[in-house]
Amino acid sequence: MEIGKTIKALRAQKGVTQEQAAAHLGVSFQAISKWETGVSRS
Repeated sequence: MEIGKTIKALRAQKGVTQEQAAAHLGVSFQAISKWETGVSRS
């Protein structure tokens, strides 16, 4: 499974929004979106 799909699945399983995950990780929600879609991996 690709890392982006794993991130999305785990986030959804926990009921966490992209915004919440981003705030916890100290990144933008756009970064989370890019990771999940495979646009960016860094």
